[in-house]
Amino acid sequence: MEVKSTLRVISEKDCKGRRGVTDGQTYQRLVGWPEVLETDRVRLGRATYKPGTCEQLHWHPIEACYYVISGHATVRDVNGKEYEVGAGSIIYAPAGIAGAHEWEVKEALELLDIRATNETHRKIQFTVDRKTMRSHIDLEDLAYREAISFKSHY
Repeated sequence: MEVKSTLRVISEKDCKGRRGVTDGQTYQRLVGWPEVLETDRVRLGRATYKPGTCEQLHWHPIEACYYVISGHATVRDVNGKEYEVGAGSIIYAPAGIAGAHEWEVKEALELLDIRATNETHRKIQFTVDRKTMRSHIDLEDLAYREAISFKSHY
């Protein structure tokens, strides 16, 4: 029997970075993106944050897992509990508002963003108003995340 290899090896340097969803964040698409390497179920990205960057309280409709490569940040959960994270920390945020989290970057932060889906429209995030616990997402953010398109189909 002949087996044709499906193994792929890519170099991070061949993956272009782009602005992230928050000022001070850069996001590099590594695995699970059509322009890099399509996969069945996994998406991996590398996010970097400048010191002083704050990402508002938000949640995702899918699980999110982050592995901190370097730097330092304070992560807060939906109840305001704080966690100091640094190199080697793993942050797991279950889907839904109970998994909501926010970042306050103290020292330039670099992390791997791991998702168990490659469906871009499911990798969105909803910002939470801490006082009312109401969630929202801006149309511009939906378009930037490729979750909707304003292109005409005619």
